[in-house]
Amino acid sequence: MHTTTRKLLVAVAFAAAVAAGAGVAAAAAGPGESAGPGDDEPAVAGDALARASAAALQAAGRYGPGGTVTEAEGPGEHPGYEVEVTLADGTEVEVDLDASFAVVGIPEVEAPDD
Repeated sequence: MHTTTRKLLVAVAFAAAVAAGAGVAAAAAGPGESAGPGDDEPAVAGDALARASAAALQAAGRYGPGGTVTEAEGPGEHPGYEVEVTLADGTEVEVDLDASFAVVGIPEVEAPDD
């Protein structure tokens, strides 16, 4: 299997696992509550989560290896998605995507506290 195909399959499998967790979080939130901690944007699930996660992990990879999607929101007030990735070294990378899952910006890269 080609390396690119293998990476994509791993990302999709990871995103499916995250989607299951997001579904539980969304179900646990009451009416009018966001599944995210203190956020007004809706949680992302299903195919949208898989696609947003894959795009964000690829974009965050330029800052270091071993990324994990820790939060995904949108679309809400704007038509895109906001995905937070935590790298293996603890660096947090925020990735903004448009409605087609293309990266439109990386507004925040926060190094871990020493």
